[in-house]
Amino acid sequence: MIRKTLLSSFFIVLTVVGLAQRIYTREEYIKKYAELAVSEMIRSGIPASITLAQACLESGNGNSELSVKSNNHFGIKCKSSWRGKRVYHDDDAKGECFRRYKSVEESFIDHSDFLMVNPRYGSLFDLKLTDYKGWARGLKKAGYATNPHYANHLIKIIEEHKLYLYDEGLNQSQIARIQRKHVPADGRSLINPYQTRKVVLRNGLKSIVVKEGDTFQGIAQEFGLKEWEVYAYNDYKKGKQPRENEILYVESKRRKAEKKHKTHRFEADDTMHYIAQRYGVKLKRLYRLNRLKPGERPEIGSFIFLRKKKPKN
Repeated sequence: MIRKTLLSSFFIVLTVVGLAQRIYTREEYIKKYAELAVSEMIRSGIPASITLAQACLESGNGNSELSVKSNNHFGIKCKSSWRGKRVYHDDDAKGECFRRYKSVEESFIDHSDFLMVNPRYGSLFDLKLTDYKGWARGLKKAGYATNPHYANHLIKIIEEHKLYLYDEGLNQSQIARIQRKHVPADGRSLINPYQTRKVVLRNGLKSIVVKEGDTFQGIAQEFGLKEWEVYAYNDYKKGKQPRENEILYVESKRRKAEKKHKTHRFEADDTMHYIAQRYGVKLKRLYRLNRLKPGERPEIGSFIFLRKKKPKN
């Protein structure tokens, strides 16, 4: 009985060790995560070829210690804004803090978000979706990695495995199928890179500029939102239609502006709504910060407080 138990334990250990030593080839890794990269391309506008090449390079095709133990496939470090789980790993320095994820999919999603919300990568989103060389060089220039040959490594992976084919246009049924299959757990908005819409970060939030013919209904459909959400995010009542060249947000605004924007001098043609949109601050909150009643108009030349409450007279 004891011998049988020992033999069973031995085979269990062998099985576990065998699974732990499973090594993915680059071709296997690409095949496994290609659709996830395409899904993130549809959502964020980051070329799937770039996402796959970075994942291959940073994770050692999913075989690195960091990716196996922490599901971190892009080598993204904690940074001060990170509120998730952490793991410590030797990199440029000993015991550096890296982000830890519940799943590989969560790592891919966070990689997209990391590039989208970081201003230093903002210019990359002006490039064509098929300009993988521009993206690779731009990532290196913006400081994603310290390796001086980082861009060349990405380009080599993309060209050797023809990853650029994943960047080519998909038809609407393909896009819809992938969107349905890969929906981020928090239900965040989907950005369609096959539209000509440019998404700009204001106060760390995704915003657009209204084009001729835009409607709240159309914008909601384009970004995978409900119509009431677009109204709410922009402090509008239902029935209102957006004006050309107006700033609109496709996610909820914040309670205060960026640190660099402390006050705004109120001009004759300003409105509190315009200021709220310009700085990405909720309108009701802006009134409260300035000790004003909703609808009350400030004096021309007065300063509107954007971060802290206006001092009492």
